[in-house]
Amino acid sequence: MTTGTDADKALKPFGSRSGSLLERAIFGHRWLVLLVCAAITAVLGYQASKLELGASFEKMIPQGHPYIQNFNAHRNDLMGLGDVIRIAVENPDGTIYDADYLATLRKISDEVFLMPGVNRGQMQSLWTPNTRWTGVTEYGLEGGPVIPDGYDGSQKSLDQLAANIARSGEVGQIVAEDYRSSIVFVPLLSETADGQKLDYAALGKRLEALRSEYQSQGVKVHITGFAKLVSDLIDGVSAVMAFFAVTLVTAAVFILWFTRCWRSTLLVVSVSVVAVVWLLGVLPTLGYVLDPYSILVPFLVFAIGLSHGSQKMNGIMQDVGRGWNRQAAARLTFRRLFLVGVTALLSDAVGFAVLLVIDIGAIQQLALAASLGVGLLIVTNLILLPVLLSYIGVSPKAARRSLQAEQADEAGAARHPVWRALDLFTTRRWAQGAIGAAVLLAIGAALLSTQLKIGDLDPGAPELRKNSVYNQDVAFINQAYGASSDVMAIMVETPQGYCSAYDTLNKVDALEWRLRQLDGVEGTNTLALLNRRMLSGLNEGNPKWYEFNRNQQMLNLVTSSAPRGLYNDACSLLTLYVYLSDHEAETLSRVVDTVEGFAAVNDTDDVKFKLAAGTAGIEAATNIVVSDAWSKMMLLVYSAVFVLCLLTFRSWRAVLVAMLPLFLVSLLAEALMVLLGIGVKVATLPVIALGAGIGVDYALYILSVTLAQLREGRSLSEAYYRALLLSGKVVMLIGVTLAIGVVTWTFSPIKFQADMGLMLAFMFIGNMLAALILLPALAHFLLKSQVPATASRLQPDENAGSPESAEYRAGTANERSCVSAQ
Repeated sequence: MTTGTDADKALKPFGSRSGSLLERAIFGHRWLVLLVCAAITAVLGYQASKLELGASFEKMIPQGHPYIQNFNAHRNDLMGLGDVIRIAVENPDGTIYDADYLATLRKISDEVFLMPGVNRGQMQSLWTPNTRWTGVTEYGLEGGPVIPDGYDGSQKSLDQLAANIARSGEVGQIVAEDYRSSIVFVPLLSETADGQKLDYAALGKRLEALRSEYQSQGVKVHITGFAKLVSDLIDGVSAVMAFFAVTLVTAAVFILWFTRCWRSTLLVVSVSVVAVVWLLGVLPTLGYVLDPYSILVPFLVFAIGLSHGSQKMNGIMQDVGRGWNRQAAARLTFRRLFLVGVTALLSDAVGFAVLLVIDIGAIQQLALAASLGVGLLIVTNLILLPVLLSYIGVSPKAARRSLQAEQADEAGAARHPVWRALDLFTTRRWAQGAIGAAVLLAIGAALLSTQLKIGDLDPGAPELRKNSVYNQDVAFINQAYGASSDVMAIMVETPQGYCSAYDTLNKVDALEWRLRQLDGVEGTNTLALLNRRMLSGLNEGNPKWYEFNRNQQMLNLVTSSAPRGLYNDACSLLTLYVYLSDHEAETLSRVVDTVEGFAAVNDTDDVKFKLAAGTAGIEAATNIVVSDAWSKMMLLVYSAVFVLCLLTFRSWRAVLVAMLPLFLVSLLAEALMVLLGIGVKVATLPVIALGAGIGVDYALYILSVTLAQLREGRSLSEAYYRALLLSGKVVMLIGVTLAIGVVTWTFSPIKFQADMGLMLAFMFIGNMLAALILLPALAHFLLKSQVPATASRLQPDENAGSPESAEYRAGTANERSCVSAQ
């Protein structure tokens, strides 16, 4: 390193008019930059301590979709078809007709009834008065609460209870088909009585405490529902953070091994962590919480920051090795890499921001958080890091070591085998082979990606592992009750008082019959079906009378004794319940297509069939939005990257060289989702966009150096070799480091994180290899040196490190690009 007058000499090219206005402002006021960043870190670090983990049912559904708007319009008239919890209480030693079991069930029902956020008016169990029976007796139609008046636990009371349950129609609904368990059905409100948002984490803890308490009293408790799933995901965040810590330590170890400089390694990792702290501080400042589905965003910000920070560190290290002092090296690296860094980060930010077009609150929040995080990296990793390194510098020994390969090449020594192998792809034969292989991979991946499914592909919650407690509870309820909890409700609108009209019920009956013929439909329930059952019951159960009754007086009588869940108080809304075997997209699509086709023919001014409510109805709407957004999102992502790259390189050929490898990896990632059995849904939709955002960084850094060297007159081989030495080896380092870090996520108890770990590891390695192999192959056909090849051979530069050297000329060329761009 230079000192004293040598340092002054090293800074001579950096006069008062040298560099862009931004560069002069930053490095002319370095202390101010550090002071401002320190103040921001202190404030946002304090704000980060206020960040809460949470989720909202409303944010997980597309509020603007017509199905959801129909659901919200009738939400007060629909019983428990939104955010609900199901608590199955099992008697492992007998049936529900046991006095001790029923006493325990009553305690559970009463305790749940008092929990914050419970919609008490719609809650249902054997002990709630809205669980009723209706039957035909010698006295005519009768009904009442399922738990008989004067119940005292005696055998007579239990026998009466059994008779009431048999006539209630609740077997398979809140009573298991084997009579060994019953369900406490708990609809939830979005807010508690005091106006606070429902805290899923706190609710989950209360439910687990209830499970633990009553299982010790001889029953088994099984709990399912969105709120319970979210609380389990929040509980798993501690494991997520542990794996993030492993990734951070792994990155630090690999960077230290690469640089042999602990201070620069510590700076790169620390500044990337500072960006994460800023992001976590901004979220609560803006009134946001950290959603379990957005938990990957802080890591992605760290990964992107690490990639850019390592490039800056490597550039400064090499400039110090050429003889520049640390401040001069920082300025040279800043002017060389700032524009390409901003382009890459803006590509990332815009790529994330396009997710805002998806009408799902959770994805929009993720998009906003990711875009904010990447925007903050422009300050932390492109400005703060070079300024810090201009003060702290790097190890002189490490700086000299960073130039060993370059100096050996200039001395005529053999290149490293890896560099020689990669250099082959700049030749026609190997370039043709690489492009041919890429085309074949793209065709195969495109064909396989046609099998990519929308929505969930497995029963239960795909975010958790199959052997998780939650998914075991889902499996128990599905098996014991003969139907899954996947319910789609079709809303039938009529004029007030006309819900029991013959023409209305006749149409409902016709649609119900069509739906029962579909694969995946296990049963239905409507007022029309109740009419058939009642007519048969009034005629001694004779199946010949299992017909739809045309007598309007009888229809009105049946309606008056029917459960309120089948129609509303104003008799202006009927609900057709469809119980499905699963919530796969194909099953949902069959039901949706059938209902829409029926509605198109049978809707009138007086009768309108509206989709959709219930868990399956909401998921059907979500699947439609996700399916429509998938291609739109990818088009917007690549359009944004194309425009930004074109503005940077001013060459459509260079843009193709940068983007085609990225597009190939995206296709391969979709094919990998098919092979792993991962569907496209709210939790996975952003991953491809996020991965594409990270991948473009690799290509841009390598391509920018290659283009600069080609402008200097070097051949593609020499230009690409310089790009490998300046940026390529860091791309390899970061790609491998981050892939090793995230692949450890496969051991996470949260399957969503394990799947995303595999996906991200594939994208890190895939984008790295595509940038190192496919980029030079494409450059062979699309990019040309600007001088004859005979004049482009790289010669040893005796003035390396001086203002007359090729390195300095490349730096000033990039400086001019920065100035023109600004």
